[in-house]
Amino acid sequence: MSDGNFNRALLPSTPIASGIKMGRQQMKAKALIVFKDLIKEKFPTLTDKELQDIIKSFSSRL
Repeated sequence: MSDGNFNRALLPSTPIASGIKMGRQQMKAKALIVFKDLIKEKFPTLTDKELQDIIKSFSSRL
């Protein structure tokens, strides 16, 4: 009985799946940049520590 990795190695590659993953990562990076700019614009009195905490929380929820 073979393991699942051996069987997957025999399948053709799927560039579509890797392209989708890359697109998601790019959109996540863009969302973080825009979110950071928006928070700075709307709440200029936030300290750097508070800003980083908000961005970290937002990033974990994406």
